[in-house]
Amino acid sequence: MAKFCTNCGEKLNEKDVFCSKCGASVETGVVSENTVPTTQQPVNPNINAKSKIAGGLFGIFLGSLGIHNFYLGYTSKGIAQLLLTLVGWVACGLGPMIAYVWGLIEGIMILAGSIDRDADGVPLKD
Repeated sequence: MAKFCTNCGEKLNEKDVFCSKCGASVETGVVSENTVPTTQQPVNPNINAKSKIAGGLFGIFLGSLGIHNFYLGYTSKGIAQLLLTLVGWVACGLGPMIAYVWGLIEGIMILAGSIDRDADGVPLKD
C-alpha cells in the first residue's frame, strides 16, 4: 500500500523518516493512499524570515551605514561599513563613497536574489 505525506501529498518510500519534499516527519505525517492531504502549508514556516525587499532597499538607500547588514544579522560587515563611513570622513573623505558603493551593490544583489539568506541561514522572504 502506498503512503503519502499529510502535509504536502508527496508519495513516500517505506523507509522514509521525513518527507523529501516538505520535510514533515513520516511518523506523524503519513496517511493511506485514499486520504487527501488537509494542508499545503509547510510544517514549520519560519516566522523570523527577513524581507528581501526591505534588505535590498536598506542596502541601496542606507548602505553606507551598513543598515542592511545589521538587518540581515551580518553585524561584523555592518560595523565595517559604518566605521568606513564615519572614519572615512576624517581620514580622506573617500571612505563614505566606498561604503556607499559597497552597500549599493549588496542592495542590488539582495533584490536580485544573489544574497538570499540571512546570517542564520534562513531564506529571505519576498
